[in-house]
Amino acid sequence: MSRLTSRNGVRINRRYYVQVDSQTARDDDMSFRALGVLTYLLDQKEDWQVKSEQLSKGKGREGRDAVRKALHELARRGYYRLERRRFLNGQNAMGTAISEYRVEQWAEDYVTFGGKLDISVIEQEDGSFLVQYPDGSLGSDGFDAPAQDNEPPAEDDEPEETPAEEPETPAAPVPKPAAAKKGPARKTSAKKPAPDEAAPEETKDATAQKAAEKALLDADAEEVAKWWWADAERRFGPYVGDKRGYLGMRKQIRNALEKGYTKNQCGKALIRAAKHWPSAQQWQQALGIVTSHIQPQSAGGRVPYNDAATWGVQGDATPNIPGAASVPPPSTPADDDTDDATFGVLERR
Repeated sequence: MSRLTSRNGVRINRRYYVQVDSQTARDDDMSFRALGVLTYLLDQKEDWQVKSEQLSKGKGREGRDAVRKALHELARRGYYRLERRRFLNGQNAMGTAISEYRVEQWAEDYVTFGGKLDISVIEQEDGSFLVQYPDGSLGSDGFDAPAQDNEPPAEDDEPEETPAEEPETPAAPVPKPAAAKKGPARKTSAKKPAPDEAAPEETKDATAQKAAEKALLDADAEEVAKWWWADAERRFGPYVGDKRGYLGMRKQIRNALEKGYTKNQCGKALIRAAKHWPSAQQWQQALGIVTSHIQPQSAGGRVPYNDAATWGVQGDATPNIPGAASVPPPSTPADDDTDDATFGVLERR
């Protein structure tokens, strides 16, 4: 994990050395232009600010449009992105994130945010950042664990010796304070087997339940996505956009299902959005309309009156949408007149 030297500086996702990963250099899907720009950015200090206008100036440069195209290519491949950073103290700053190697999460985020270079990230208590998605959920920023986790252990962190060996080295001045500090750790490790053995079934049950919930969400999202992809092709023709459009659309559906929307509501929202793969804003607005959180507006700004929209209709769910309910049978007179009241002209006497 990179440590920021300034709030609007560059965070570089490094492993061990300041060099280009071998797999990055051999990435056949990346142009030499983009590889050259990435190499140049990795050679900069972490407080350096990346600006396409600055990168386009100087001897041998290709112009700002060429640089911007290369930056989008790097973002699409998962090597680069801009970050709108929100810090714990409430302050905000714009910065850059660069990786020496391809980060699949960054490539997916580029699609999720509609091909934009900038995304929102929020600082955490440990100094790391989480991505804030358009639906408000938080996710990993794709950075590795802190650098100290990858470094060789210090002498004090060597594997602990058994208590029997400690009296054999009483003359060593340095190990004594270390042993005093590690004493409680040994006691804790000695007690660990007890709780581990006490509730193994509970841990297994919780893990199994989470796995089952995840599998159910994935299956429901796949069901709605397959239905819409076929239905959208009939409505609008074959999809000719980004080849990952289906995955991005399916991810939107899964996020909505995870937030409590039903499969039927997701299907209606896709019909409402009228896109093979709606943008994040179109998707959120369509979900709001089908759940009556947002009032649809006509071109004139007024909402036309509609009985069905106001009162709903019997069997409201569209039968073709996954999760749609079947139309209930017509009600009987006994159902409608539960108070047994009789209406008509009274007999005159």
